[in-house]
Amino acid sequence: MLHADEDAQANAFNGRWVATWTASADRNIYPTAPKSFPAATTVRQIVHASVGGNQLRLRLSNEFGTAPVTVGPVHVALSAGGAKTLPNSDRTVTFGGKTIATLYAGAPLISDPIDLPIAPLSDVAISLFLPNATLLGTIHNYAAQTAYVSSGDNTAAPDQPSPTPYTSRFFVSGLLVKAQNQPRTVVAFGDSITDGQNSTTDANKRWPDVLSRRLNGNGPWGAFAVLNQGIAGNRVLADLAGVSALARYDRDVLSLPGVQWVVLLEGINDIGFPGGSLAPNANSVSADEIIRGYKQLIARSREHGIKVMGGTLTPFKGSEVPYPAYWSSQKETTRQAVNNWIRTSGAFDAVVDFDAALRDPANPQSLLPAFDSGDHLHPNDAGYAAMANAISLPVLRAVGP
Repeated sequence: MLHADEDAQANAFNGRWVATWTASADRNIYPTAPKSFPAATTVRQIVHASVGGNQLRLRLSNEFGTAPVTVGPVHVALSAGGAKTLPNSDRTVTFGGKTIATLYAGAPLISDPIDLPIAPLSDVAISLFLPNATLLGTIHNYAAQTAYVSSGDNTAAPDQPSPTPYTSRFFVSGLLVKAQNQPRTVVAFGDSITDGQNSTTDANKRWPDVLSRRLNGNGPWGAFAVLNQGIAGNRVLADLAGVSALARYDRDVLSLPGVQWVVLLEGINDIGFPGGSLAPNANSVSADEIIRGYKQLIARSREHGIKVMGGTLTPFKGSEVPYPAYWSSQKETTRQAVNNWIRTSGAFDAVVDFDAALRDPANPQSLLPAFDSGDHLHPNDAGYAAMANAISLPVLRAVGP
C-alpha cells in the first residue's frame, strides 16, 4: 500500500512521458559497422521495454550526423520474434502529423504519440524506411540484438524479405511510454560490460535486463523503468568509443525524466586502454583522476536530486591475450585503488560490489571461470545475472531521501 506522500507523487506522475528503453547514440567510428545504406532500405529493430503503457513515442537521433537524413514511412508493432510482428499491432508513426520526417544533423527527433498498448518487459519492432542513400553517422555500435535490413519499403510487412542482419542500432535511441502507476527510473550507465558485450544475442541477458526483471516482479513497490546507457569502449575522462562519460552524462542521464538512481560502472577502459593495442597513444590515467571524474558525476547528479550507486570495477587479468597490453600488474594496482575508494569513501549513495560478485576466490584478479565469456574481461550470461543479483533491490525501491 502506498503512503499519502507516495499517493501524491503517483498522482503527479501519471500522464507523463517516461523512457522505457534507451540506447546511447554514438559516432560511427567502428571499422566493422556499415557506413551507409543504399536508397530504398528498410531497417527493422527490436527493443525490449522495461515498463508498459497505452501510448508510445519514438526518439530518433542524428546527433553525430553531418547531413540531414530523410526517414519515412516509420512503423511500430509488437514483435513476434525475429523480424516478425504480431497481427493487428502495426501502427504508422507520424512526426508533426507527417509520415515523412527529416533527422537534422546534430539533433534528435521525437514522434507524435502512438496508440499501441505494450506490456512491461515486452518487445517492440521499430521499422524505418530510408528512401535515399543514407550515411550512417549516428549509431549504437554494439546492440546484442539483431537489426534486420531489407530492400524496399517493408515497414508495414509482417516479416522482412531476405534481410541482412546487423548487431548495431541505427538512428533509434529511445522508446517512451505514457506513465501510469508512478514508474520510477534507474539508469545503468557504463561501458561494454553494461552494454552487454558477449551476452547472448536477442536474449536480453545484459545485467540491466536482469535487473529490470528483478525490479518489475510482482510486489507493492510499483514499476521501474531500467534504461541501459552503456557504450562499449567508453571511458570516464576521455573520448574513445563514444564521447566520454563526463561529456555525455547530461544527455544520457540528466535530461531523462523521473530518474531516481544511476548505477555507475565505468573506468576499466580508462585503466586498460593506455599503452594497449586498441589505444597505443592514450595517456595513462591514475586512480585519483578517475575518482575526480566520479566526483563530478556525483555532484552533477545531486543537483538534479538523483542518487548514484557506485559499482566496483570487475577483474580483467587475462584480457591481454585477446587485447594485447590491456592488463598489467600496474593497471591492476590502479583498479584496486579505485575499488577501495568506491567501497570506503562514502561518496556514493550506495555501492554494489560487482568485483566481489564476479571474481575468482582462488585468483581474485581474474573473473571466475564460470562467469567468463572467454575474453577474461566481459562476463557471460551467468556473470551478468550475478551482477544484477548483487544489486540491493530495497535500496533502489526506497522512497524519499
